[in-house]
Formats: sequence, C-alpha cells, structure tokens
Amino acid sequence: MRGRRVATLALAGLLSLPTLAATPWPGAAKDPAKGPVAKDQSKSLLQFQKDLASVLALRTESEPLLAAALLARPLSGVPETLTYHSLLERASRNADAGPQVAWAQLADCDARAGNCPNPEAVTALQSKASDNAAFWLLKLGIDEHAGASDAVRTDLAKAANAKLYDDYLGASLKALANHVSQLPPPPDTFNALQGSGAAGVQMVLVFGLASAQPMPGFQVAAKYCDDNKSDASVVADCLKLAKVLEWGSSPLGRSLGLHLRETLSPDAADQQSAKNARLNLVWQMQQFARLNVQAQGDKATAQKLLSLARTGGTEMSVVLASLRAYGLPPEAPAGWEPAKLEK
Repeated sequence: MRGRRVATLALAGLLSLPTLAATPWPGAAKDPAKGPVAKDQSKSLLQFQKDLASVLALRTESEPLLAAALLARPLSGVPETLTYHSLLERASRNADAGPQVAWAQLADCDARAGNCPNPEAVTALQSKASDNAAFWLLKLGIDEHAGASDAVRTDLAKAANAKLYDDYLGASLKALANHVSQLPPPPDTFNALQGSGAAGVQMVLVFGLASAQPMPGFQVAAKYCDDNKSDASVVADCLKLAKVLEWGSSPLGRSLGLHLRETLSPDAADQQSAKNARLNLVWQMQQFARLNVQAQGDKATAQKLLSLARTGGTEMSVVLASLRAYGLPPEAPAGWEPAKLEK
C-alpha cells in the first residue's frame, strides 16, 4: 500500500545516505501529475481530491489554499483556477502566507523547460527564509549544478550559520490535516473491511501528499563535505551544519547531520555518539512506518496520527509525538540492527 511505500522510502534514505537525493534538485525531473501519489490512486479517490480541492479553493486564507494546491497537484485536466500554480499564486498573495507557500512553489516548474526549481520561489525564499539552512542547501544544489564553486562554498557557510533547518513538511501536514475533513470521503474510496474507514483515506492523503514536499539536495552537501575533508574551514562549517541539521525539522536532514558528525568529527567518542543517534533515528522511523501501516486498518490510529499532524509541529516532532502516544521508546533496543527488520 502507498503508506507503507512512503514510509519505506523515507527509511531507505536514513539507512543509505546516497538514496537521500538522486539529483541536485530532487523531484525536478518528475511531472507532478505523474508523481508517486498519483500512480496508485483510484479514479474515485482522484475525484474526491478534486472535489475537496474545489471546496477549499473557495477560501481566501493561505493555509486552505496551500492544502487545495497539494490536493490538486497530482490531478490532470482541471480548470486553470484549480491548478497547483493558480492556487499557490493566490495563497502567496495573502498577508498570512509564510515561507511554506514559497517552498511549495519551488515545484511549480517544468523540468523539461529547465526552470526547476521555480526561480521566483527561490528569490522569495531568499527574502523570507534567509536564516533557514534548508534554503541555503537548496541554493547549494542549484549552484553546484551550475558549476559555481565559489557560490557553493558561500552557500555552505550560510547554511552552517543559519538559525534553523525547516523544509516546511510539517506545515504541509498541518494544512492538509486541518482541511482534509471538509468533505467526507465517498465509500468507494476505501475498503470497508480494512477498518480505518474515512479516517484512513484522510490519513493516506495527508501523509502521502505531504511526502511530495520539495527537498534540498542533501547528497550534494554530503559529497561536498566529503570531497573537501582536507580543508579545515570546510570541515568546520560542515560540522556546524551538522548541529543545525540534527536539531532541524526533517528526519532526512537529521540523518545527514549525524552522518557528517560521524564521518568528520575528530573525536572518536563524538563519532560513536553520532552513530548511535543515527541508529536510533532509523528505529524511530521504522516504528513510525509501522504505525502508518497499522492506521490503514485501524480507525483510532488513523485519527490519532491526523490529530498529531494538526498540531503544527515539524515532521520530526510528529514522528516523536506518535511514538510517545503509543508508548514506543525513541531509543533502539540493545543489540538491535536495522537489517533484522528489513528482511
């Protein structure tokens, strides 16, 4: 099922750094209408998304318009007023539009025309999110792809000195979770025998659509740090960046931060600490993946995960809150190895 695949893909990125990002702009080569969310959706579910987006498109605030855009993104053949571009454009004109709208606009582009990520969104983010390491890692990927080595070095330094890392997936989760219940899912969008009912459909939409959030090129940053191990100033910035990422919004970002500390720290104890923390992170994501699968057959679990998504936290805070809600420890059991659970 899609929920299992989404969680497994996230876990794969944690288990193997090279899978974190395949290009300087992850997702740039994908047509939104043919993305991972659209592939498995039934015709009735797509119609439900269209109906739900149509209702939300009547709103004027940025959050419901962001939710409408995320719901509409996988759709094809919709009126211009219901396109991803049009809905985000309306959301961006609102006084309450935060950087999360500009972040979503990064994907409002055409890779075949060579304009990904959306240049206007990049400019908007530089103004709205200049203290966010996620933006500078995004720009690092853009500049590396363009062969601008001096700019890449500057981007790394700015990312390392940023106040936070936030890729706004938590904001997308909140927007979807707050508004996905505006219409009840039709019975033909779910299997009544599964047990989760309408809540299961809502949960799949919320976590599935939010997972298509644009991400910066983590692998580009990792490779740059690895390729410049002999440069003390680069290593210092990479280790500063590691701290920002470890306390950031994203499990994948946290994974990169721990990887940098494990491979670049001159202190053996610090390296081991990072290794242990990364193992715990994989454990956390695997338990969260199991809760997602459980929610597809259990209404109470689906409703609980939706409730946590509405809190407005980050992706990482939603994961940890979910584990706490079900009494699952954040630390892996002694002797636990990921491979044992991947068989």
